[in-house]
Amino acid sequence: MLHLRLITPSDKTDDVVRLIEKTVGTTHLVVVPGAARNPAGDVVMCDVAREAGDELLTSLQELGLDRTGSIAVENIDLSLSKRADKAEAEAPGEGADAVLWEHLTDATHEESTLSATYLAFITLATMIAACGVVLDNAILIVGAMAVGPEFGPLAGVCTAIVQRAPRLALRSLIALLVGFAVAMLLTVGFSLFMDAVGLFTKAQLEADRPNTDFIYAPDWFSFVVALLAGAAGTLSLTSAKSGALVGVAISVTTVPAAANAAVALVYSDTHQAVRSSEQLLLNLMGIVLAGTLTLLTQKWLWSRQRHLSKGRQGH
Repeated sequence: MLHLRLITPSDKTDDVVRLIEKTVGTTHLVVVPGAARNPAGDVVMCDVAREAGDELLTSLQELGLDRTGSIAVENIDLSLSKRADKAEAEAPGEGADAVLWEHLTDATHEESTLSATYLAFITLATMIAACGVVLDNAILIVGAMAVGPEFGPLAGVCTAIVQRAPRLALRSLIALLVGFAVAMLLTVGFSLFMDAVGLFTKAQLEADRPNTDFIYAPDWFSFVVALLAGAAGTLSLTSAKSGALVGVAISVTTVPAAANAAVALVYSDTHQAVRSSEQLLLNLMGIVLAGTLTLLTQKWLWSRQRHLSKGRQGH
């Protein structure tokens, strides 16, 4: 269930209340006249089944409430109410399958912002991966994958394509490209320092590395895994079940490939630098392709499900 807290201009409160009352899957409607001060107006609260949330939010925006008042949405972790159970049963579809497009756009907008924190995480992840590459340590590679924040901008690109949001696309691409460029540049400096103090050597990079040589060996399996991870990651963002995202992060070779390319550049190993870059691009393209197709499929399936449900209710 979702909890909505709305601030409505007094002249629009009746329209908002009627809209909530006619939306299947809503309950616990509360109206507090004149309670809002900034902006001035009434406060309207209600609970709505997740599967009916996107339709209600879209209708509230069509009333202009996002411009003249306020729309706040919270997840309800626990609701002990027969009315809430009834509302969820009446709403079309399953809550875990519902996509809140406004929430997804807002979340990816935040995750794809080029900030100091984002740059710090992707740089640290790349440096950790550089250590894993030189030491042929798979544990460090996995740790670097988990730390890397690059899935946020990738999800932002997918969402922007489906929602036709050019500003989100531009923001996501800037975060992705600048983030990897800065991380690789700083990792080159880090590798030079580690070489100067004798902790990195060219012999280590070019030695047999059975645990990490896959990083600079792109093949069809790399693309297939990227497709699967992109689909799983997108589902984890759009559904109510988001625990899979960490698993997605450690299944694709993005940050490790960037790290291997950076270290290879330090030692003028053109072969590894080029192959690692190919691995990076292959994974990025696979994730974006799968994520976009997943969102398009979800949008089509959910639209069809709602249409069929309304048809059954009409009869």
